[in-house]
Amino acid sequence: MAGMGKPHEERKQEIVEATMELAAEQGVKKVTTQAIADRVGIAQPTVFRHFKNRDAIFGSAIGWVADNLFKALGGLFTADMPADERLHQMILRQLAFMNKQRGIPRVLFSDRLHLESPKLKQAVQQVMDRYVSRVAELIREGQAAGCINPAIDPEQTARYIAATIQGLVMRWSIHDFSFSLEEEGEAVWHFIWPVLAPPGVGVLGSE
Repeated sequence: MAGMGKPHEERKQEIVEATMELAAEQGVKKVTTQAIADRVGIAQPTVFRHFKNRDAIFGSAIGWVADNLFKALGGLFTADMPADERLHQMILRQLAFMNKQRGIPRVLFSDRLHLESPKLKQAVQQVMDRYVSRVAELIREGQAAGCINPAIDPEQTARYIAATIQGLVMRWSIHDFSFSLEEEGEAVWHFIWPVLAPPGVGVLGSE
């Protein structure tokens, strides 16, 4: 179709990225369709040619976070290295990804969004459930290979690992991103590893 506008998918991507930037800078409350239009450099009605409403934009933003997070974690779920090392690398890579995307905690953990839209709340729950199930799979693999403590419950442990990271990311957001998430990665691993370590293994590594 001829026209001066950008292709639909490209414009949608610009709108989602603007939404994430504005959420990082001002919080979800101030992310209006007018503010998004201004940031992208388009008229407000153009936003509604690509998205039905504001919730649809945030729904796409949550989907964008999930797609890019799991892309960043990439082949770690199937890489040819011990499961404990893959889990270690996954935590480091996840924090490095989030460190570059300050809008993530503002969007994923927004009470306002969750209360306004059960569908958005459900979308966030699905992202978190997918993450926890992947971590639990890694823990089970490590238990089968003897590099992770066989006595721990994989699902429960995965939920606590997710909660630890979520708490760190929330603290980062509340402190206006004043420290590097990426630099916290090793500290998080050293906190988690004693729970994962098989009996008789030192707590500061998997050797």
